[in-house]
Amino acid sequence: MAPRQGPRRARIAFSDSAAKQLESITSEAVLHALDRALVVISVDSDVGEPIPGDTAGPQLRQYTDEVEAVRVLYFVTALRTVVVVAYIEV
Repeated sequence: MAPRQGPRRARIAFSDSAAKQLESITSEAVLHALDRALVVISVDSDVGEPIPGDTAGPQLRQYTDEVEAVRVLYFVTALRTVVVVAYIEV
């Protein structure tokens, strides 16, 4: 019998502005904090709070990790891919 795997993690993609923010990060501590937040979001993409706004497009969400002092703005596509719109250090 094959071992059971846990739920499938979401794929993470970055908008152009989020990619530019990533390029400017030089601190290992900041990269670690962001990585931790992205793992949480990839495991449960509904973990963030919805941001009120226009309902025409995908629902923009924000996830805040108080321990690592990180806030990530993202939306989830119909295929459950998480697209990070912006990474904002709190």
